Amino acid sequence: HVQLVESGGGLVQAGDSLKLSCVASGRTISNLGMGWFRQAPGKEREFVAAEDWIGGTTYYADFVKGRFTISRDNAKNTLYLQMDSLESEDTAVYYCTAHSGGDGSEDIRRYDYWGQGTQVTVSS
Repeated sequence: HVQLVESGGGLVQAGDSLKLSCVASGRTISNLGMGWFRQAPGKEREFVAAEDWIGGTTYYADFVKGRFTISRDNAKNTLYLQMDSLESEDTAVYYCTAHSGGDGSEDIRRYDYWGQGTQVTVSS
């Protein structure tokens, strides 16, 4: 079983940056497919970014391409999401997630493990 704990959220202004972290325990992340989803009030949880464990191929939702970067540090068993040029529309709870399949995926149904989420609020 994998436990995921996110941190790094907060209140920022439009145009600012934040870096989210997700520390995993219970299993190494080096062979897990991992990703970030987000959920705004009244909306469904949506895909943000994901990364394969093989080769580190990354995938992004169209609305974050060029602004967000997903990465991992296997030695620290930690996944990151660097968020630049934040917009008010990015306000949401951000969730770290992982699955044993190893590939990065936009499909929420693929993911087995979820963190508790971290709130990101962007004021305009």
